[in-house]
Amino acid sequence: MLALLAASIVASGQTFTCTPTHVWDGDGPVWCVEGPHLRIAGIAAREMDGTCRTNQPCPAASAIEARDALVQLMGGARGTISTGHVVVRGPRLTCRSEGGAGGNRTAAWCRLPSGADLSCAMIKTGAVLRWDRYWKGPACR
Repeated sequence: MLALLAASIVASGQTFTCTPTHVWDGDGPVWCVEGPHLRIAGIAAREMDGTCRTNQPCPAASAIEARDALVQLMGGARGTISTGHVVVRGPRLTCRSEGGAGGNRTAAWCRLPSGADLSCAMIKTGAVLRWDRYWKGPACR
């Protein structure tokens, strides 16, 4: 059953909880103990090899800087696993799905326990850029 949950895409419009366990890069995936693999909606970060995908905003910050900024928002690093994912024990996020984001990832808008929007929080770090093509989020302040 857990393998089925891990591969599931949360249907667009559905609200779900994500308690982060692992982070790959600055825009995800973030693995959730509840099963989904989260792609943070509306933002773009460099790929872990330092490149940016075609037709996507390309931040000046490195992939490591973006990943580490997200890791800090997720409670800090608690180690790594052999795939390179950083282990976290993040705060429980409340998320709204935008549907599939390629592979087994769910694109979603999430709120931190403080009520702050996660996409906006990442933009404020300076490590990622708003991706206007997919932005449906709040006005970041």
